[in-house]
Amino acid sequence: MDIKAHIESLLDKLKSDKDLQGQFFNDPIATAEKLLGIDLPQEQLRQVAEAVKAKLDLDKAGDFIGGLFGKK
Repeated sequence: MDIKAHIESLLDKLKSDKDLQGQFFNDPIATAEKLLGIDLPQEQLRQVAEAVKAKLDLDKAGDFIGGLFGKK
């Protein structure tokens, strides 16, 4: 599985569970490692976690902006 697949896997799991999102934002590397269920080097986990955080932040910003204009 490549890094992009890890990112997509985490996004799928986190988008549907607000509690997991909270855990992820509090401790992204540990949560990513737990959710992926595989042992990756810390640098790869950090890269995956940063990419997932960025995507989740973009999604939240999009939801906010959409709400301002009556779109969701």
